[in-house]
Amino acid sequence: MKIVFMGSAAFAVPSLLALLESNHDIVEVVTQPDKPAGRGMQVHACPVAEIARERGIPLFQPAKIRSSDIIQHFEKLHADLFVVVAYGKLLPQALLDLPPKGCINVHASLLPKYRGAAPINWAVINGEHVTGVTTMYLSPEMDEGDIIMSISTKVDECITAEDLYTELSSQGAELLLKTVEAIENDSAPRTPQNQEDASYAPILTRENGHLDWKLSAQELYNRVRGLKPWPGAFTFIDGKRLTIHEAAPITTPVSAAPGTILSTDGQLSVATGDGQLYLLEVQLEGKKRMPTVDFLRGFKMNAGDRLE
Repeated sequence: MKIVFMGSAAFAVPSLLALLESNHDIVEVVTQPDKPAGRGMQVHACPVAEIARERGIPLFQPAKIRSSDIIQHFEKLHADLFVVVAYGKLLPQALLDLPPKGCINVHASLLPKYRGAAPINWAVINGEHVTGVTTMYLSPEMDEGDIIMSISTKVDECITAEDLYTELSSQGAELLLKTVEAIENDSAPRTPQNQEDASYAPILTRENGHLDWKLSAQELYNRVRGLKPWPGAFTFIDGKRLTIHEAAPITTPVSAAPGTILSTDGQLSVATGDGQLYLLEVQLEGKKRMPTVDFLRGFKMNAGDRLE
């Protein structure tokens, strides 16, 4: 089949590579435009655009996707199928109606759970034990299209969102190939989503990383894992931002107020709303990340101090 691939983020890279190794024809790759990033605000291409350029695949990077001239551009490609993976834009109905085999998407959750921009992060933050990947037909509404296939995976209690992202991106590529094969053979199932079971995974903001010590130790630990690599879990000490890279929850009850430092004797434990959280690796604002034992040698903290 002739396929237009739409994707931008690193999650989409395994899916694109899998299609390139198949017998299908990728007639064009569509990504978000190159954008300035970093301290020097140098212009960088997204991961999918880099792959397209390396492989010599026609690359299209429209700033907007809804104008009539953009629709005409896609009409001229005469593609059989549009594949969308972590593209970052909703497609209009006029675009969804173009390919005869439809427009499909790979989404990193077991739909209808965790519709939205950050399903992997919120699955870890909420302490899910199982998540997965779903392929679906696209609709104008976000992640509400009919389900084609899905695959589930266990969420290890120690895994970070960053590692789960990598795992699910590989599983998504495998599921995509099975889905495309079924579509080519006109044997793809089509199951409407149950709206009553829907939940949402909104885009993360920097403020999502600010820890509320009234939560339980387990909930805070889930946030440390689920907020990697961005925005990271953080608190404040003496007005300075302290990012927590590694931690461990302890369920032993404590009587101190949430946020109170319980121990600084070679280790740093903090009272929570239920139990205590051991901070194992931290990074003070403007400093390097380091094991807590090294951090305590250079930053004076006492039992009884409070984290903000």
